[in-house]
Amino acid sequence: MKSSVYQLFIFLLLISCSENKTPNIETTETGQSPIEGTWKLVYADIKENDSLQVKDLSKTDFIKIINETHFAFFNQEQGTSENFVAGAGTYKYDGEDYVETLDFIPAVEYRKHIFPFKLEIKGDSLIQQGHEKIESANLDRFILEKYIRIK
Repeated sequence: MKSSVYQLFIFLLLISCSENKTPNIETTETGQSPIEGTWKLVYADIKENDSLQVKDLSKTDFIKIINETHFAFFNQEQGTSENFVAGAGTYKYDGEDYVETLDFIPAVEYRKHIFPFKLEIKGDSLIQQGHEKIESANLDRFILEKYIRIK
């Protein structure tokens, strides 16, 4: 009996000391990652070279949809069929680091490119920032985007 208790104690000790290999990602009550859902862009700025451009979002609708494995974004000038842009792909997320692989987009040089970002969730807000760089497309800029969750 003493031997069994001792073995159980050793077993529990070893399990409690083992390294947890899964990232620490909080989930919602439904078991989803907190980034899953539909998000509306409410603020965006782009830092490129020595300039800072704050995007005028008053005449455009930009949404991002994130599910368990994929993301998609859609940008449409309000009230017209002009200036429609969309893209989609897969992503990886570990609680702060968010990496998009852009698979579908009209700009061929952007396809299969990997964009690393930092994400922060604050209530119903998602803040995404990072360095977008594609030498072949002459793209080299830092972005900051703020979204609100669409219910």
